[in-house]
Amino acid sequence: EISLRAGRFGPYVQKGEATAENPKPPRASLPKTWPQESLTLDRAIELLTLPRLVGNHPDDGAPVESAIGRFGPYIKHGTLYANLPDVEEVFTIGMNRAVEVLAQKLAGRRGTTSPPLRELGEHPSGGAVQVMEGKYGPYVKWAKVNATLPKEMTPEGITLDEALVLIAEKAGTKGGKKAAPKKAAPKKAAAKKAAPKAAPKTAAAKKPAAKKPIANKAPAKKTAPKAAAKVKANDGAVLE
Repeated sequence: EISLRAGRFGPYVQKGEATAENPKPPRASLPKTWPQESLTLDRAIELLTLPRLVGNHPDDGAPVESAIGRFGPYIKHGTLYANLPDVEEVFTIGMNRAVEVLAQKLAGRRGTTSPPLRELGEHPSGGAVQVMEGKYGPYVKWAKVNATLPKEMTPEGITLDEALVLIAEKAGTKGGKKAAPKKAAPKKAAAKKAAPKAAPKTAAAKKPAAKKPIANKAPAKKTAPKAAAKVKANDGAVLE
């Protein structure tokens, strides 16, 4: 028996019931673009048969498989994974198309920019808004702004309006970070202005040094008695 159930990470289909002999019966998550109300038995069986064997790669004979994962539909060849723009391709993709998608993914690893998954339209300020495949999942790109898609959005389901909101939020976050260092500049200027205030204090401390000439006046007073002694001596001489 195949049933549709609600799980922690969204709806899924399950074949049979969990038992002691089979504690983990086959399960498959429902793609986000598939309405639960329109799910048929045939479609549920297709999900439960994934991953699907596309064929053997012509270069090395290794199997090429298609499936649906956390970040959407993809094809796999060895350790190389390449996302597909449409869920339906998982069930219909052939070897020629699979080899092409894998080659584009491999070229991106070597530094060549991969083609966009989707073209959403024109940004109000000019420039194309695209859905791209990144190292950490799909994202929307406009000019130099890259905004990662939330988990609840898929490359094939996101709209231009939703992409513009993500781009605006990402651009606003970048702007806030750039403005932060400018606030620290006035503090440094204030510190430099405070330095000259110490100069008047040192000048005031040097003023008492001008009192040193007072010590030179003491010898001048000692010379006065000597002059008076000579007078007395002379006077004495006259009296004698």
